[in-house]
Amino acid sequence: MNNRRTLIAAIVGGALILGAAGVGIIYFVVFAGSSPQKLALSSPAPSNSASTSPDSSTGAGTWTVGSGSQAGYRVRERLAALSAPSDAVGRTTAVTGALTLTQAASGYSVTAADFSVDVSKLTSDQSRRDQRIHSQGLESDRYPTATFKLTSPIALTADAASGQTIHISATGDLTIHGVTKSVTIPIDAQLTGSKIELVGSITFPFSQFGMTPPSIGGFVSVENNATMEFELLLTRQGA
Repeated sequence: MNNRRTLIAAIVGGALILGAAGVGIIYFVVFAGSSPQKLALSSPAPSNSASTSPDSSTGAGTWTVGSGSQAGYRVRERLAALSAPSDAVGRTTAVTGALTLTQAASGYSVTAADFSVDVSKLTSDQSRRDQRIHSQGLESDRYPTATFKLTSPIALTADAASGQTIHISATGDLTIHGVTKSVTIPIDAQLTGSKIELVGSITFPFSQFGMTPPSIGGFVSVENNATMEFELLLTRQGA
């Protein structure tokens, strides 16, 4: 009788444990699939930069976010103490904003930039994950908007408008989860006569923006750092 009770208790306990794990695995699908590639410039630099160089005034003006732009997050999930083999990635095309490019003695200067992302529209390959960040971590139901506002001009050399890839840093105020921090974001950029493309990312601990990493019962969670990434395709107003 005692042996039977012990066996029943073991089966029930095992079922409960497996049930919790099963919910976690189903929820996050931690060990299935692969992550989308990190965002990158959509086209290589032209072999003949002179053919794409605009005249001295073409680049100056206000450039607004256009179709094809996207932004999102990248985090590494964990099942108990075991890290998942790939990142969880959520993205949205709900990106708006603009930058101002002015003519300078040495080339161009980005004198203003202001971008906004509707993070309530972030989607990944798992709807349950998407639902969870509405109330945990990012809490997008309470804080549906993330923004970045440039606070220091960015100097660009004269050959920046040649279509070649250039590497710049944008310093400004990043607001996520209702918290604003000054950050510097490394960016790859291409500027041609008709388009500016900007690709960048920044990694930070959840706590920097007052967030707690999402989890389910402490069993399924994410690591402490998150990455924000973006690809912006801008066109000049009046072009």
